[in-house]
Amino acid sequence: MFVDTLNMVQIKLTVCVTASIFMLISLSNSVNAHGCRLCDKPQTREKQETIAPIKIEITTNLNFSRAALSGRGQGRIAVNERNGQKQVVGQLVDLGGYAVAGSVRITGEPGRTVYIEMPSTITMRSNKGGQVDIQSIRTDLPPLPRLDFSGELRFSFGGDLVINGDVSGRFRGRIPITVNYE
Repeated sequence: MFVDTLNMVQIKLTVCVTASIFMLISLSNSVNAHGCRLCDKPQTREKQETIAPIKIEITTNLNFSRAALSGRGQGRIAVNERNGQKQVVGQLVDLGGYAVAGSVRITGEPGRTVYIEMPSTITMRSNKGGQVDIQSIRTDLPPLPRLDFSGELRFSFGGDLVINGDVSGRFRGRIPITVNYE
């Protein structure tokens, strides 16, 4: 009885292997009848959609104008992001000049929603080693900014220049702006 079961298993294996070989032979015959599949050009499904790269252009630099501390205290110059108007607060004396809101032009794929990231605070340094902060950086962007039909979006930004203590000089700094498609 043990030998018969073993023979049956061998017969089943042989049948399975034979069936597999038969299927391979019949598949290869059908491929040869219609041409070599390896020799044919591969068929692509759809052409990859190309997306216009995003470009950022600073069209106007943020400028807080000129001011001086009247004592050893602190002061703040706020520049409105919509109209560039400035408001001087604290122990600062306005020395005149025009404050200007920064403005940005973004170009890319028309109609696409974009994600724009800017820091809320940066530090600026002077040529004399002093430092001041721009705080509360804000924009006039809508909640879901979108490039228009020509692939463009313009926005303005402002913030609060905060001066603490005895610092002087021309202060410079960079506000990084990151833009990505949603």
